Amino acid sequence: MSLVITEECINCDVCEPVCPNEAIYMGPEIFEIDPDLCTECVGHFDEPQCAEICPVECIPKDPDNEETHDELMLKYQRLTEDL
Repeated sequence: MSLVITEECINCDVCEPVCPNEAIYMGPEIFEIDPDLCTECVGHFDEPQCAEICPVECIPKDPDNEETHDELMLKYQRLTEDL
């Protein structure tokens, strides 16, 4: 499952630079996460870096984009195969 940034976001900009997949971007009002790019840092780190660094804890798992660890690993491999 990918992560999602909730409306509690204060736009502090600490999450965007730590995302290894560049899945975080500025939306119309708050930062957002592209579920097609988010792997919850699987393949890169043990924990999602954005959620770890978020000062207001507004980055939970997205219930609308459920994925298993294996699916996240496959997404990671697909995203990094050209690197």
